Amino acid sequence: MDRRKFLGTVGSAALTAPLFGRTAFAATDKVTFGIPLPMSGPFAANGKFGAMGAQLYVEDLKTLLGHPLAYTVLDAQGQPAAGVRKVQDLFQQQGAHYFAGASLSSVALALGGALDKLGGVFVTAAGADEITGTHCNKAMFRWSVPTYGAVQETIGPLLKRYPDAKRWYTITPQYVFGESLLKATKDLLKANGRELVGNSYHSLDEREFSGYVINAMSTKPDVLVLLNFSSQSSETLRQAVSFGVKKKAVIVMVWASGLEQFQSLGADLCEGVYFGAQYWHQIDSPGNKRLVEITKKKFTMNPNYSLAQIYVACQMMGEGIKKAGSIDPKKAIAAMEGLTYEGLTGTETIRAGDHQVLKNYYLLRGKAKSAMKDPDDYCDILSSGQSYLSPEQEGCKMPA
Repeated sequence: MDRRKFLGTVGSAALTAPLFGRTAFAATDKVTFGIPLPMSGPFAANGKFGAMGAQLYVEDLKTLLGHPLAYTVLDAQGQPAAGVRKVQDLFQQQGAHYFAGASLSSVALALGGALDKLGGVFVTAAGADEITGTHCNKAMFRWSVPTYGAVQETIGPLLKRYPDAKRWYTITPQYVFGESLLKATKDLLKANGRELVGNSYHSLDEREFSGYVINAMSTKPDVLVLLNFSSQSSETLRQAVSFGVKKKAVIVMVWASGLEQFQSLGADLCEGVYFGAQYWHQIDSPGNKRLVEITKKKFTMNPNYSLAQIYVACQMMGEGIKKAGSIDPKKAIAAMEGLTYEGLTGTETIRAGDHQVLKNYYLLRGKAKSAMKDPDDYCDILSSGQSYLSPEQEGCKMPA
């Protein structure tokens, strides 16, 4: 199925969501955050930590405007249809109106469309540009920098750092997220006179990546670009290192899942590799210091990206509710548009035109084990920045 047809199918699935829900909210109503995440399958680790982020926010804040807080984790299974069905059930049967999650862009697009019809609110950290572009809607907000920005803030600095690196090769998951990253990479390389000497696609079910690495190295690239995510990018990196790629080419993982991924890989594999990251626990900001404090107190660990993105998604909705002075989702959405708050990466703003959060994206580099100051000190932050397409360029046509 090609990309355009897939996105049309996602939109059609979302449109089948029935219009249902209360419009009046009693003072005794609790605010339940629905947390649709992949709790099973290859991305289950991300779901596990994401659920912890929701737990931290709810237990730390306890109430909003006098309404008790609760959360319910839903196993979206990495499947749009399963995610939509479970979100609809929670919305209709338990009166949940606020949702955060969906690690995969395909799931996020489906949930955003469904919740727009239901009358809910949805915050995601998925990456496809369509989320705040051609498929934007009133219900859907995105905390993460989109794929375009991730490529600009990772490959962009590397183009300057390695001016003689002319040959680039990409390994890409074949779904909307991967396609978005690949397009942005192709465009940036072409604009800077670099050559994409090849690309290998793989499915979301793929678990063996040695063949893709072998294909890549047969082209003798100067830079190997990993555009996949989570366990799939980890396995690709393991194979690349085992084949000695570090000695022959620069390796960059454009969309790393951060601390939990580095812990599973270990310092030796991470050393010298470049990683793009939405979040890093060493960010020097008041909001992040607070998250680190409560995460260590509750779970005796540093927060990772999967945990942080759900925590801040709940925070965004909570800030909107407080500003609106109401738990009515329509009023909260209006309050969230243009909202500035103290986020994890510093002061963050929700752009009203397309519901994209303006925040930094980080380029990290893995450090040697001997240079680590503590067990979680895997990387140095080399640079950070904000790169976004305008709503007009992205194709966002937000309803009035």
